[in-house]
Amino acid sequence: MACSLQDCAITSSVGLMLSTLLLGVQDTRTTRSEDASFLLTLKRMQKEVYERFDSRWIKASFLGLFLVLGVGTVQDDDYHLSLFLCHTLSLVLFPPVVRNMHRLFSARSLLSGIFVKNKLQRAPFSTSLLFDDTQLQFKESVAQFAQENISPHASKIDQTNSFPKDVNLWKAMGDFNLHGITAPEEYGGLGLGYLYHCIALEEISRASGSVGLSYGAHSNLCINQLVRNGNPAQKEKYLPKLISGEHVGALAMSEPNSGSDVVSMKCKADRVDGGYVINGNKMWCTNGPVAQTLVVYAKTDMAAGSKGITAFIIEKGMPGFSTAQKLDKLGMRGSDTCELVFENCFVPKENVLGQEGKGVYVMMSGLDLERLVLAAGPLGIMQACLDVVLPYVRQREQFGRPLGEFQFIQGKIADMYTSLQSSRSYVYSVARNCDSGRVDPKDCAGVILTAAERATQVALQAIQCLGGNGYVNEYITGRLLRDAKLYEIGAGTSEIRRIIIGRELFKEQ
Repeated sequence: MACSLQDCAITSSVGLMLSTLLLGVQDTRTTRSEDASFLLTLKRMQKEVYERFDSRWIKASFLGLFLVLGVGTVQDDDYHLSLFLCHTLSLVLFPPVVRNMHRLFSARSLLSGIFVKNKLQRAPFSTSLLFDDTQLQFKESVAQFAQENISPHASKIDQTNSFPKDVNLWKAMGDFNLHGITAPEEYGGLGLGYLYHCIALEEISRASGSVGLSYGAHSNLCINQLVRNGNPAQKEKYLPKLISGEHVGALAMSEPNSGSDVVSMKCKADRVDGGYVINGNKMWCTNGPVAQTLVVYAKTDMAAGSKGITAFIIEKGMPGFSTAQKLDKLGMRGSDTCELVFENCFVPKENVLGQEGKGVYVMMSGLDLERLVLAAGPLGIMQACLDVVLPYVRQREQFGRPLGEFQFIQGKIADMYTSLQSSRSYVYSVARNCDSGRVDPKDCAGVILTAAERATQVALQAIQCLGGNGYVNEYITGRLLRDAKLYEIGAGTSEIRRIIIGRELFKEQ
């Protein structure tokens, strides 16, 4: 039988791949029937290949085999070289027997990781592509702080629907310089950007979703709005105590009959000598029951529509301002939420945030950044789900094997992992754009739309992975699901986010 250079290359590649596969399989546990069957299949294929050629053909092919091995050794990448040759040969040059091997070679090695096990090392969750060294150090330090100071209280916060009485979490976060990440250093802030703010919110939410939500309302909805829109006197008066954690901040925009259609608000601010008198109600105010400083929107001109909205800084204790009963929520328990009541509440003109009638700008520009930063909350919840599920499926056994060895479970945790990592990439990419001054409403809506809906699904998958244990309150998976759902509603519902994205895309055409 004549032997061409192409024939040598074909046989060399096939021999190399079959031999490597056989070594890879034999070097792993082959006690399971599926591995034993796979090994027998490879041996039959090897026999069939060698029966097709006489000994001269095979001997001649060794030159090509050594060349392939030599290149692979030099490049330290024989696995990828062999995989490339296998694809090429099976699709172009060789008969169906190699195509069958190609399917086994690709799917089995990549899905099960049994091929050349020293080349397929299991890696931890990768965030190195998203952050530089300084950002990674910041992330690690916040994670350690949250796990030591917040995580131990998370279950009790959920059960009692309140922050712990024996620990001042607001002050602890202030001492760790978390409240003023985007605030200037002259007021006690760090002078950093939204990427760092997202990192902090993700790690805090990983420890406790409700603490993360309250932290986001305080640090972004209140402090960041004052940083962006406050005058020097307002910043000097309010920021230091908010940043230190001595005071708690909040924002009030929605009303009992005005949620997604926020411009239809009825809360009214009438001009009087020296300021304004506010009458009306605000609803769903996160941190409302405990806040000392609140950013509140009201209409100074009822006939002007969106151009009649003005933002005000409200202080706890102002005559005519009170809070109604704290709401008993499904999730995010402990993140206090209530209705605000204004009955002839006098607000001095010095407390106008921005300009009269320009509140819609303060509101809408703030909403874009609010959606971005709050999108990190679902990231933390998804990470918390994996923190629970991965140890569980390694330790829990059924049918004599850890749950994690079953492909159905592997599929679920793969979906959970890719949902988290893809959402992370989107959130931190948009955060970088915002830090560089490129704030895009459709992407700010897109990150929280994506992260929120995926977080709910990841929490459901976590419950399913734990089975009955996932459905009892002894495990935190139920809390994670209840917390995750909030992000599909707050900061604009998923439906409103889709409208924003569609509208912006339509405008670009």
